[in-house]
Amino acid sequence: MYLKKVEGPRAVTLTDGSVMTRADLPPAETSRWVASRKASVVRGVQSGLISRDDALERWHLSGDELDEWLGAVNSHGEAALKATLVQKYRQP
Repeated sequence: MYLKKVEGPRAVTLTDGSVMTRADLPPAETSRWVASRKASVVRGVQSGLISRDDALERWHLSGDELDEWLGAVNSHGEAALKATLVQKYRQP
């Protein structure tokens, strides 16, 4: 079996004990960002599976957008990434 050479780890163990691999990340051509895809990117960045800079480049995100996702998850959990709940978690 051939493994493509990549920088950084191939898999990490998350705080809940589950294992996350690079295959669990959304495809690079993702254009529709649902909460589950945002959450997997945030988990990947927080766990060190993928660096912040690599995430920005791979999914063509702005730094502010990724920082917003990270802040929402840190403050309110992954539920804050849902578009229908934005107003509930938005700062006044």
